[in-house]
Amino acid sequence: MHILIIEDEKGIIDFLKQGLEEEGYAISYATNGKEGLEKALQHSVDLVLLDWMLPGMSGIEVCKAIRKERQSVPIIFLTAKDTVQETIEGLKSGANDYIKKPFSFEELLERIKVHFRSNHAIEKLTLGNISLDKNKFQVLVDKKEVSLTQREFELLAYLISNKGKVCTRNKIIEDVWDIHFDYDTGVIDVFMNAIRKKLNLSKDEELIKTIRGVGYIAND
Repeated sequence: MHILIIEDEKGIIDFLKQGLEEEGYAISYATNGKEGLEKALQHSVDLVLLDWMLPGMSGIEVCKAIRKERQSVPIIFLTAKDTVQETIEGLKSGANDYIKKPFSFEELLERIKVHFRSNHAIEKLTLGNISLDKNKFQVLVDKKEVSLTQREFELLAYLISNKGKVCTRNKIIEDVWDIHFDYDTGVIDVFMNAIRKKLNLSKDEELIKTIRGVGYIAND
């Protein structure tokens, strides 16, 4: 599961990143509102941890903008703003939860788990005769289970989550592999060939189509 942290205090970012990665979450972060909004809309993000006071755009503005484009992604405010009115304003902007600084990491972790559980419906993805359940780590083709490796599963889930959008090789490397430096993107083709073979898809199959020189697109 991919969590995006939008926070301008490096100490808090480092603290959250270390703790959440130890719990098995993939973490990316942004240090200002504009960058955070771009990452929230352009990347495959499962939950957003959002500060209120941010350079460029406020957390409220970011929250409203994310919610317009992505209805179901959970958003949790982490902020020193602590009046009742401010809490109400944060929730009205589209946030799912509101935690006041300083906070307990253990409490935050449990809240994250609650939101992932309550948001489980979007963890079930479909593409034609293919169904994918993130919670069960299960892929079915015509209701028959197909065994994928973790990386194959993550790549397939990413493509289906971004159904109808061209996923470039560079974006896949960043969002699925969490690699943010020059890397041989040819490895993606190796995994795609394995996925197609296991799902019995040809290279000309419209469900997952190769965009030559660019990447892939999933379409029903």
